[in-house]
Amino acid sequence: MRRSKWRNHPSRAGGVTLAVAAALLIGATGVTANAKQDANATDYVGSVEVVRVVGRQTRPADTVEGKVFNDANRDARSQGNEDGIADVMVSNGREVVLTDEDGRYELPAYEGMTVFVTKPAAYNVPVDEGHFAQFFYHHLPEGSPDLRFGGLPPSGPLPQAINFPMAEATIPDELNCAVIGDTQTYSNQELGFLRDGVVADLAARDDLDGCGALIVGDVAGDDLGVYPRLKTVMRLADVPVRAVPGNHDLDFDATTDEHSADTYRREIGPEYYSYDIGDVHFVGLDNVRYPCTPDVDNADGKHEFCDDPEEHPTYNGVIGEEQMTWLANDLAHVPEDKLIVIATHIPLVGYIDMESTKHQTDDVTELYALLEGRPALSVSGHAQTIENLQTGDSYAGWQDAVGVQTLPFPHTVVGAASGSWWTGDLDTDGIPEALQREGAPAGYLNLELDGNTYEDTYRATGLPEDDQMSLSISSPFFRDWYATMAAWQADREAQEEPDFRTPPPVNINDLGDTNLLTKADLADSSYLMANVWNGATDTQVTVQIDDHEPAAATRTQEARGEGAREGAEFADPYAIKRQLQVARYSLESTSGDDRAQGWEAFRGDKFGPGPAQPLGSWLWADQSHHLWKLPLPAALPVGPHTATVRVSDADGRQFEEILNFEVVKERPPHFFRTEVFEDTEVERTKVFEKED
Repeated sequence: MRRSKWRNHPSRAGGVTLAVAAALLIGATGVTANAKQDANATDYVGSVEVVRVVGRQTRPADTVEGKVFNDANRDARSQGNEDGIADVMVSNGREVVLTDEDGRYELPAYEGMTVFVTKPAAYNVPVDEGHFAQFFYHHLPEGSPDLRFGGLPPSGPLPQAINFPMAEATIPDELNCAVIGDTQTYSNQELGFLRDGVVADLAARDDLDGCGALIVGDVAGDDLGVYPRLKTVMRLADVPVRAVPGNHDLDFDATTDEHSADTYRREIGPEYYSYDIGDVHFVGLDNVRYPCTPDVDNADGKHEFCDDPEEHPTYNGVIGEEQMTWLANDLAHVPEDKLIVIATHIPLVGYIDMESTKHQTDDVTELYALLEGRPALSVSGHAQTIENLQTGDSYAGWQDAVGVQTLPFPHTVVGAASGSWWTGDLDTDGIPEALQREGAPAGYLNLELDGNTYEDTYRATGLPEDDQMSLSISSPFFRDWYATMAAWQADREAQEEPDFRTPPPVNINDLGDTNLLTKADLADSSYLMANVWNGATDTQVTVQIDDHEPAAATRTQEARGEGAREGAEFADPYAIKRQLQVARYSLESTSGDDRAQGWEAFRGDKFGPGPAQPLGSWLWADQSHHLWKLPLPAALPVGPHTATVRVSDADGRQFEEILNFEVVKERPPHFFRTEVFEDTEVERTKVFEKED
């Protein structure tokens, strides 16, 4: 079912507008949407209509009802002449019902529930001022417990009705969906990076309106107070936005998982839900349980990190019984030939964390059972990698960690908008390079839908659509340089308080020109390395040196049950050179602002000031799921050479990049040859003198 391709505030009660039965209206809060007739999905601004009867409760406390209606005048208010929409799925987070011929529904009610509607393919739901989809109502009569970021406000008693407005959609010929991992903005500085990076790229497109953007978790970076500005920034993309929560979207002061995403629910939306785009059924799930507990999460003895939730609370990757029950009820109304896209934050399984029980999903096999016989795709974030895993792929660790031997359908870790957590040097636009842990640049995954099939494309931030790989050469000289830096970094990371003022033993100047090889380098094994960012098991990579016959490159991982191969032989030199030499550490000023010295990332963690030096080794691209290598012939003659790298997917689509390199007998001096001038000082001075 898959075809691969590379290309380059609502009210605080959950985004609702309050209305009342006209005859009994005493007072109302909330703002209605402006009526707009524009076709764009983001022009339909509004919210769910909540009808309250002030002064008395007329509905049974154990049921909730309402209507899904065709909002013909797009004002998010139901008028008598606006028809109901039949056969629309509505849920309370457990049960799922279809609306009747008049668009009406009734569901059991319970405290803490979110009532939400599944958007049919032929309709749009309103968006708020930040362009986040509005299709839900949170019912928590007393509100959240006391939380740092507020959580959910009291909703009060059940309303008389919860009505869901929808407007008929203009279905474009092409349906493109931007699936975005880990925007993860810890600070206002990083919100600026997001605005000028991925958001600017989205804003430059005009083909996303039919599907919009889906953020697969870590929308924020622990400080949930950034949500309002983040939504303002996302509005610049001018596409409808949905999301699922990640482990950095949590109320960390919540003592139970029941309330751990309350602030996220208030600002962004439900933890889980579904919606239809064309012949594709999207399902957002929350697989971040916080805090995890020993009795629930560590009964198998594989989750020791969950053993002390009071003193050391943390999360675990698990979907849970409630969502599984809802999903079974949801899928009961979905035709079996529809493609099911499962969106989670933590990967169901992944490459980079293949042995982890925390960073994969415990009950993934139960999910597989629900999806059996259906075309499906998993999309996720969390790992700060792009991992295109295919049906039949297998890695060591999966079986022991989560009970998976081989994949029953494709899984993609979609890469991160933040790249490698906004680390690394700044590029020419002032945005951190932040090359990810397998060497890919920051970006997002584009899904182009065609019926119940798709083409997936990784879109690297700020790069042309057809930029899909990076090329480099791994020589003995490079590997020695890497080994020297790695040994030094290992010693430093063993220290309790590393001294950022200590320079590394070598730097990028010592490495020199990595595309200049000696005959000895060739004799001692040099390789052309192709990092194909969205590469997978069905990807073919060939290399043509000059006018010789093309040769097939070998992938460093086969995905046939092996473990991760890492170290100098499996590192991506293109990324490693940038990750092991970060000049941003050296930033200093006399402004008196301590926080302007060096740089900050994560939760205000300080890096520097000090000399240029490596990032933490856990960020290095010294292993990769999508790296290919080809030995360079030892017999290559002295002189310039061209390597043409061609990448083909299973359907024969091709992409091409060229790497120029040289072969010399001996490595020449790297710097200016001062010794050839008799009066070095005079000649050097002339460089800075103004000529007549």
